Amino acid sequence: MEQFHKVGMISLGCAKNLVDAEIMLGDAIQHGFAITSDPEEADVLIINTCGFIDSAKQESIDAILEAHQNRGKRKRAGQKLVVSGCMAQRFATELAKELPEVDAFVGLDQVAEMGSLLQGLLASEVESPINLVARAASRYIPDYDTPRFRLTPPHSAYLKIAEGCNHPCSFCVIPRMRGRHRSRTISSVVSEVKSLVSQGVREINLISQDTTYFGMDLWEQKAGPRQPVDSQRGPTLSKLLDEIAHLEGDFWIRLLYTHPAHWSDELISAIARNPKVVPYIDMPLQHIHEDMLNTMRRETSRQHIEDLIVRLRAGIPHLAIRTTFIVGFPGETAEHFESLLEFIEAIRFERLGVFIYSQEEGSRAAKMEKQISVAEKNHRMRRAMILQQKIATEVAHSQMEKHLRVLVETPHTGRTAHDAPDVDCKVILTQPSLPGEFIDVQVVGTQVYDLVANPL
Repeated sequence: MEQFHKVGMISLGCAKNLVDAEIMLGDAIQHGFAITSDPEEADVLIINTCGFIDSAKQESIDAILEAHQNRGKRKRAGQKLVVSGCMAQRFATELAKELPEVDAFVGLDQVAEMGSLLQGLLASEVESPINLVARAASRYIPDYDTPRFRLTPPHSAYLKIAEGCNHPCSFCVIPRMRGRHRSRTISSVVSEVKSLVSQGVREINLISQDTTYFGMDLWEQKAGPRQPVDSQRGPTLSKLLDEIAHLEGDFWIRLLYTHPAHWSDELISAIARNPKVVPYIDMPLQHIHEDMLNTMRRETSRQHIEDLIVRLRAGIPHLAIRTTFIVGFPGETAEHFESLLEFIEAIRFERLGVFIYSQEEGSRAAKMEKQISVAEKNHRMRRAMILQQKIATEVAHSQMEKHLRVLVETPHTGRTAHDAPDVDCKVILTQPSLPGEFIDVQVVGTQVYDLVANPL
C-alpha cells in the first residue's frame, strides 16, 4: 500500500514561472511527496498560472476549468486543485469568488513552502477556496541550495539570478506581482552553476525580469539612497560571467531578458572574452519610434538603441540578437508602425518575435486613449512577421556550408549557440546523435527558419 501522496504540475507561461514550478515540486519532494506527470494519478494537481497578457490569463483559466472537469475521472478520489503563479498572486481574492472549484490559491512567496502547505491542505476539509497569498507583491528569491525538481531536459536548465523588476513600463504590471528587483549574490549563482554542471547540464540559461540589472540593487543598498554608486565595488553581471568562466566543464551560458537601458562596454567585453558565454543576446526592445518609447516609458531613446546595437555587434564576434516588439500599442499610428518595419528591415535581427498589445488591467496603458482595434493589431503583427520571415530565411541561407557547434536536443534535432530553448530555431540532423552532447555539424540545407546539417 502506498505511503505517500502524489503531486502533479501544469506550468504555464515563461521560464521564470517554470523555475517557480520546479521549486514547488522540489519542496514537495522534501516533504515526502512523489511527483507524477499523469494528472489522473495526482492527489494534488497544481496549476502554475501566468498573468502577463490576456491570452495567457485565458489559457490559465481554461487549464483550471479543464482540470476541475476531469477531476471526476481521476483515479485518485478527492483530488485537490491548487492554483499558483502570477495570476494567483495578483487575483487570488477575485478568483476565490469566481472559481469555487479551486481548493487553494498560493502566492509567489509560498513556492518554497509548498510541501508543508500541501500537507495541511490534504489533512483539512476544504469547503471553500483557501487564499494563502501572503502579500500583494512578492519578496521571495531562491538560493543555490533551494531544492528543485527540474522540468527541463537533463542537459538544459534555467537559473534565476534575480527576481522582481524596477522598470516603470506602462504596459506591464509585473512589478506589482513580483515586487522590486532583488539580486542573488555572485557566490550563490556560481554555486548553483557548479551543481548543475556536476549533474551533466550543458546549457545554463540565466534569467530574471532584467538580467542586466543584476547586482545593481545590492550596491545601491550598500551606498545608500543619497550616496554615489561605485560599480567597481559591487557585484555586476560582468563579474558574475567572469566567475562562471573559470569553472571547469564543457557547458555554455546564455543571457535571456536583458534591458537596453543597462548595457555597458564592460558587459560587452565580458561576453566577448568568455568562451563559455554564447554570442547571443535576448533584448526585448518593444518599439523603436520615439513617441512609442516615451509612451511605453521604456527609459531609452531610439538613438540609444541604435548606438547600442552597433556597439554589441562590433564588440561581440558572431553575435545573434533576439528581440521582441509590441504592435497596436495605444496611440500607435500608421507612421509609427511603418517606422518600426523600416527599423526591422534595416537592422535584420537574427531572431525576432512580435506580440499584439494586451490591455492589462491596472497598467497605465490600459487607461490610455486611442486604443487600437483587435483587427488592426492582428494585421500589423502579420505584416511584421512576414517581413521577419523573409529576413530569417535569408539569415538561414547565409549559414549554408558552415561548420557549427550544436547541442543535441533529440536524436534528430539540435540547437546552435544562436538558438534559445523553446523560442528559436532548430537544426535538423541528417544522422541520429546522442541527446545532451555537443557535436560539430556542417549545414547542408534550410527549412525557412531551421537548418539541415550533417554531423561531422
